[in-house]
Amino acid sequence: MASRPREAILPLYSVLVRPHWQYCVQLWGPQHRKAMDLLEQVQQRATKMIRGLEHLSCEDRLRELGLFSLEKRRVRGDLVMASQYLKGAYRRDGERCFIRECSDRSRGNGFKLKEGRFSLDTRKKFFTVRVVRQWNRLPGEVVDAPSLEVFKARLDGSLSNLL
Repeated sequence: MASRPREAILPLYSVLVRPHWQYCVQLWGPQHRKAMDLLEQVQQRATKMIRGLEHLSCEDRLRELGLFSLEKRRVRGDLVMASQYLKGAYRRDGERCFIRECSDRSRGNGFKLKEGRFSLDTRKKFFTVRVVRQWNRLPGEVVDAPSLEVFKARLDGSLSNLL
């Protein structure tokens, strides 16, 4: 490409590329490191095309552009979906997805979820299992957000400490 300004590449990537891998990622989410790395390479390549950012590391390019890595975006999507289930958006199915942990020792947030024990690795990759550990790490002010928009804003602020 002869012209590579930020104003051209970033919208093209955000509109044409990212929606394809982000569609229903909570259901089909990549389970193997190799698959995750291949997806990350797409974003790295797109950000490297932007004039003036070629010499920066991938993390610095993402920070400069105000983007999250694809792994953080998957975790964010998982947590937003879990929040919707737990707050009653999917009342009929949501009651069976997660089990609230009954314990009085809860550092962080007061709405801890119970982690199941499974012997198969494939079960550990299911949405309802992989999101529990991330949810339990969230601070109380994120979990106790009054609305989904506030939850997303607070989650974005604390996401850098999650991974």
